[in-house]
Amino acid sequence: MLEIDLQIALKTATEAALRGGQILKDCYGQVREICYKGAIDIVTEVDKASEAAIIKHLKQNHPDWNILAEESGHIGNQAYPVKWLVDPLDGTTNYAHAYPFFCVSIALEVEGDVVLGVVFDPLRDELFTVIKGQPAYLNGKQLKVSATGELCRSLLVTGIPYNIKTDPGRIFETFKKFVLSAQAVRRDGSAALDLAYVAAGRFDGFWEERLAPWDVAAGSLLVLEAGGKVSTFKEEFNIYAGKLLASNGLLHKDMQEVLAPENFNILTESACAGKKQNYKTNKGSEN
Repeated sequence: MLEIDLQIALKTATEAALRGGQILKDCYGQVREICYKGAIDIVTEVDKASEAAIIKHLKQNHPDWNILAEESGHIGNQAYPVKWLVDPLDGTTNYAHAYPFFCVSIALEVEGDVVLGVVFDPLRDELFTVIKGQPAYLNGKQLKVSATGELCRSLLVTGIPYNIKTDPGRIFETFKKFVLSAQAVRRDGSAALDLAYVAAGRFDGFWEERLAPWDVAAGSLLVLEAGGKVSTFKEEFNIYAGKLLASNGLLHKDMQEVLAPENFNILTESACAGKKQNYKTNKGSEN
């Protein structure tokens, strides 16, 4: 395996995320140009400005490394086994509507393995960082996933793909099953930030499909190093799979059962029905 100083690489990624994030913060509420990549998939001039600033910084510090960015695509020699994965604005629709839930996400992949990640929320000034095999952090404080052990006590989060109108039935059926199984389900529109929140114990689990690698590379590593678990809906996870299930680990099997194709039309009464509701949430912490 290539020898790379991951601390230096993380410093570069952090600096790049902060630069991109500052652009997002400075331009928040002032979007002037919206272009459509699909029926409802948009890009703004701010996405492009943030990405340009991030790419410039990454190339200045590591000129030989590849970059795969949401708006620019592949940059550099794709045969070289070191690659940045960049989402300059995860949550573009939120941003365009001045809904305050979006972030910058940057990860580094070496020989097919994600080795570090940064997720930065510029409005809340929350910087999530991680190196593989080391603890995940939020603004320097170690993260830990929640300790919620029952699906019916869980707060889950999901996303809805941009091409939802081509196959709405299954997506909404799955959503309905989780709504009936969990304490509550949220849909906030930024997969990278959703995953960071799972790592922080704010959410207990996340599922989504039709995801791009830049959506999930940094966030999935945050969850793993905070003590959680990631997979596809039924198989071992990789960032190019398109489907992602992330949880605190305790809920993973139950969530996979809800997602199983053979259970598509099965809706069961919550296992917590009839139980007293004066319980502690037992959420994880950012210690």
